[in-house]
Amino acid sequence: MARTKIVLAGEGGQGVQSIAKILVEAGYEAGKQVLYIPNFGVEQRGGVSIAFCQIADERIGEPRYSKGDIIIMLSDRAIDRCETYVDENSTVVYDTSVCSKKPTVKCKRVIGIDANKIANEKLSARVFNIIILGVLLAATNVLELSDIKNAMEMALGKKFDAKPELRELNYKALEMGMELIKEKAGV
Repeated sequence: MARTKIVLAGEGGQGVQSIAKILVEAGYEAGKQVLYIPNFGVEQRGGVSIAFCQIADERIGEPRYSKGDIIIMLSDRAIDRCETYVDENSTVVYDTSVCSKKPTVKCKRVIGIDANKIANEKLSARVFNIIILGVLLAATNVLELSDIKNAMEMALGKKFDAKPELRELNYKALEMGMELIKEKAGV
């Protein structure tokens, strides 16, 4: 792996920044070079929250990039804001159960998933972001499942210890996300 450039975008409250933090922490702990640049403002009032992440085996020479390898879009406004980061080599993933429109950019692949619907119907709305983390993990193969679980323990361990059922719920959400992208994209 040379370098994987990831753009995560959604509405405030969807956990985009939490996903990014867990992802880069997992990469760091796995001995990778990582970079995370959050981009948010009034997302708590409904604005778009974007996280730019990079994971590489070698030193990351440039912190900013104009086009992502994978772009995750979790709302209509995220689609509007992030189409600029897409090119013909990008993979775009969007949530069909949240977005009323489909990204219309020229790219390698557009994959629609229904993560929010699955979270609400099968698990809990609170683990929607962890389903997305599983999607991202399986779509990129940039890290191992154990790396992500270790980072989740670091980020959420106190909550897991207080309520052990949360650990099981989050791990199930992670695995459902991985299966979801495999089913939809054949990865």
